[in-house]
Amino acid sequence: MSLNYKTVETPPLRAAMLLNGVRSNIVQSIRAFRVKDLQEAAQALGHRFLYANLAVAQSRQEVLDLMNQQFMLSTQVSKNFESLYSGLTDPVHKSDLQPGFVLVLEHIPANAKFDKETREQLLDIFRDAADYWGDRKIPFRCFYSFSVARTAQIEKTNESQTSGKSTPVSNETPTESSDKLPTTKLVDISQQALRMSSPFNSSYWTSP
Repeated sequence: MSLNYKTVETPPLRAAMLLNGVRSNIVQSIRAFRVKDLQEAAQALGHRFLYANLAVAQSRQEVLDLMNQQFMLSTQVSKNFESLYSGLTDPVHKSDLQPGFVLVLEHIPANAKFDKETREQLLDIFRDAADYWGDRKIPFRCFYSFSVARTAQIEKTNESQTSGKSTPVSNETPTESSDKLPTTKLVDISQQALRMSSPFNSSYWTSP
């Protein structure tokens, strides 16, 4: 996968070491990680990098539609969470040898339409996918953040500015640099790049 960044600031070895302390098959909060660093780490390790920004999503269907678009999944995946799991696992395994995956889900909605139970159901799909790939000895690391954390931090910052006190940034809050990374800046959109960056759409792998 080729990147649109003109320069890669982090040397490949240092970038790869970023994930040394992270289990090879896990779903966890993005915490202090930056999206750009995770992308460079994936590139250094030869893993596939998938990014979805869900900031504008409100409902379950909108989340599925956005992941379908930004991960470039097959259209069948946008039906429900069960079809999402299917799209992340068996067809991909059968389509080609996979080196490993680093996924980022930013700003998962936290509202009445997408409540705590629904968020856990979504993350469970990725946990199950991590187990699936773990059984096949293929790394699958998924990092996520919630929109509510970002909103709470903005409110905290506004309060601190009003009171004149400084407030430390929470580790759960996405960094400013990650907020400014649109999906179109993360991947090359050439046909070959689509094959490399869209392993979950088997048509890219089976087409001539």
